[in-house]
Amino acid sequence: MTTTQGILTIAAVVLGTMVTRFLPFLIFPEGKEPPEFIQYLGKVLPYAVIGLLVIYCLKDVPGSGTYGIPEFLAIAFIVLLHRWKKSILLSIGGGTVFYMLLVQFVFCK
Repeated sequence: MTTTQGILTIAAVVLGTMVTRFLPFLIFPEGKEPPEFIQYLGKVLPYAVIGLLVIYCLKDVPGSGTYGIPEFLAIAFIVLLHRWKKSILLSIGGGTVFYMLLVQFVFCK
């Protein structure tokens, strides 16, 4: 990649990032109520994305040698931790650490 191509690539990425960050504020100004459909999407999309990520993370479990045991234990740990502390950041971080400990030390090959 030449220097010119690198500069153009960085400029395109910056422009794309800035447009996606500022466009919602231009389309929906502060005093104007967003359409009902957009409010609906704001309520349901976070759950849909989390569901999609869970399915994506579990897609290779049937082919694994551990039969999904560390994944199931990590999911159960995350659910229990989240019900106990109600902290998304703690649930994500704690679940990641717990899963990595399982696959590195308990279910190591």
